[in-house]
Amino acid sequence: MKLTIDEIIKATDATVIRCTNKSGCFNISTDTRTICIDDIYLPLEGENFDGHDFIKQAVEKGARGYFTAKKRIKYSESKLILFVKDTRIAYLNLAKYCREKVNPVVVAITGSSGKTTTKEMVASVLQMAYKIHKSPLNHNNEIGMCQTILSQPKDTEVLILEMGMRGLREIKLLSKYSMPDIAVIVNSGSAHIGRLKTVENIAKAKCEITTKLHPEGVLFAQDSVLIKNANKYKGKTIYLSLKMPEVKILEQTPDFSRFLFNDNEYTLNVGGEHNIQDALYAICVGLKLGMTPEKIAEGLSLYKPIEKRWEIKEIGGYKIINDSYNANPESMKAALTTFLSLYEGEKVVVLGDMGELGENAEKYHINAGKLISRYKDVKVITVGKLAKFIAENCGHESVSFEDSRQVAKYITDNVAKNSLILFKASRSMKFEEIISEIEELKK
Repeated sequence: MKLTIDEIIKATDATVIRCTNKSGCFNISTDTRTICIDDIYLPLEGENFDGHDFIKQAVEKGARGYFTAKKRIKYSESKLILFVKDTRIAYLNLAKYCREKVNPVVVAITGSSGKTTTKEMVASVLQMAYKIHKSPLNHNNEIGMCQTILSQPKDTEVLILEMGMRGLREIKLLSKYSMPDIAVIVNSGSAHIGRLKTVENIAKAKCEITTKLHPEGVLFAQDSVLIKNANKYKGKTIYLSLKMPEVKILEQTPDFSRFLFNDNEYTLNVGGEHNIQDALYAICVGLKLGMTPEKIAEGLSLYKPIEKRWEIKEIGGYKIINDSYNANPESMKAALTTFLSLYEGEKVVVLGDMGELGENAEKYHINAGKLISRYKDVKVITVGKLAKFIAENCGHESVSFEDSRQVAKYITDNVAKNSLILFKASRSMKFEEIISEIEELKK
């Protein structure tokens, strides 16, 4: 979204160091690699970088001007120089200004696992009735949220924001500057427990999404004791669960689900009860915004998983399910349960370390192994020091690797054709590289 110089100054409370011409409207850019002529560059600072170091490059690429939190940095070629105390806060204020200017209905979604799936399902539903704009990929921190809000078209009717966190007060910040009308807490589990120490703190962090939730809005949340104890929202809260009498699962296959909710039938082109749970949030958001069950059902039927989230490929005679975008105990349990209970044939699971689990990391991996032990006929391959505990407790034929270098060759040499292979691990394990190598070896 383009803003005038006056709007930019007003939104950020910037001090004008130089302004030779106020005419025109401008985009805000934080990345000199993609900056365009006449963009205004806003340098962000992180642990290992300082965007101020690239101001000269931004100006040389044609930026109309730039922000700075360091008055000493000046370039005579720039037509506009704006001083702010904190460029990150300036970015957030710009996002808030645009959120208020366009004034869409804001749907904010968070959760320990399944928040991206839920966001995509909500988008699939709401696009049937509204002009929507949503967080792309994993743009779920404060920078990603600002980029999403600032890139929304002027005619956006519903803005769908995914909100992630690694600690307390992070979602509170996102809520403060996005001011949601509808909030969704998909679940609250043990992801990031290494940082937050307790599951109670995790639930508290998730419930921060209601910090600036409209008092006449609504919170849809998982029906869990943790969330109920942490939820301080004074407005309307609706708790959802597959155990509700309003929900009846009619049919499940590996790539299809059919269920009733409030006597209306819905279908999904994916299996797994966790996906049905996520669909309940999408249905309720659609109903809240006045959509009919029929339109909602049509939108849900169009939902497709995105890259690395239950992405199914035929490679070299194998049916590979890539669910390696991320992993925590809850998403690992959901993936294994779906794969081992719904799929038929020669099954192999390739599992890697789950990160940020703190002092109980070993226990969570042991529990994943014990879950596998309840099922028959599965071969287990693990990668990583922690994932080895899965293999040791799975009760099946297994092999463990310290790293991923030999995994692809082992699979192509030892796993029979037509096998079903599930890949699941934290993103840092880079399992997509194993899959790419299998593809190369099978050419």
